[in-house]
Amino acid sequence: MKTRSAKFGIGQVVRHRIYPFRGVVFDVDPSFDNTEEWWLAIPEGQRPAKDQPFYHLLAENDETEYIAYVSEQNLEPDFSQEPIRHPQVEEIFERTAEGRYRMRHGFDH
Repeated sequence: MKTRSAKFGIGQVVRHRIYPFRGVVFDVDPSFDNTEEWWLAIPEGQRPAKDQPFYHLLAENDETEYIAYVSEQNLEPDFSQEPIRHPQVEEIFERTAEGRYRMRHGFDH
């Protein structure tokens, strides 16, 4: 299986192209690395290709915060400059004056 370079980096804020949520990237898999059960739970017509980067996000929507696992094809940059509310953000990242997220020194995911 051929893999591509990741389009988004650790600390980058992204949003889902279809569903109303956004988050900050805290890890990247070069290709799909989750369970087959997870994969099969996605409706067949909406399943993304496995040979692309998948992102682990500290995610949020209008109602809650959670961890999301999302294919690159379903993400786009979020330019809102709004901080991420997820309770783990401050544990993992420092927010710069420019509104970006930088992984805390010594943090090992």
